Amino acid sequence: MEMGSELSKTVATFIVQKILLDDIGLRYICATAERFFAVATVLAQMVQALAEQPSARLLKHIIRCYLRLTENQRACAALNSCLPTVLKDGTFNNFLLDDNVTRRWLQQLLSNMSIAGMGGGSSHTGMGGGGSLGGMGGGGSLGGMGGGGSLGGMGGGGSLGGMGGGGPHGGLDHLMGL
Repeated sequence: MEMGSELSKTVATFIVQKILLDDIGLRYICATAERFFAVATVLAQMVQALAEQPSARLLKHIIRCYLRLTENQRACAALNSCLPTVLKDGTFNNFLLDDNVTRRWLQQLLSNMSIAGMGGGSSHTGMGGGGSLGGMGGGGSLGGMGGGGSLGGMGGGGSLGGMGGGGPHGGLDHLMGL
């Protein structure tokens, strides 16, 4: 997705967006930390390139992909640590003045992330499991940061303990609750 002309990048991102907009596609991408971080890394690289050479169409599709990822509880929590700063710091504000839809999506994305960052109170229920992210240490389907809860959604059921560690993502697995 990060190689080729602006048109090929836009088409590739549009395809990823359509996959994410489907509930099964969102579940598939967020089922493992490896899949999630593959998508998030490519999107982040594209956003960084857009900061230097903006494209309204491409930015719109990228923001929509990120917004859809925030609808998954674990992905939203992981995005708190890997969402590009240029999406948070107003870099694209002037660029989005004429695009109300994309500006609203970006505001919603940042709002979803701030709700998830507060721990608890989130309306996101994850991958079909009930409950919410129970904050920093208790309750909810994830059980907090490092405290023993069990993962109810996404076909899993094992106990989650600790903060991740030596997985293929160098300790980032805990961000996805794996």
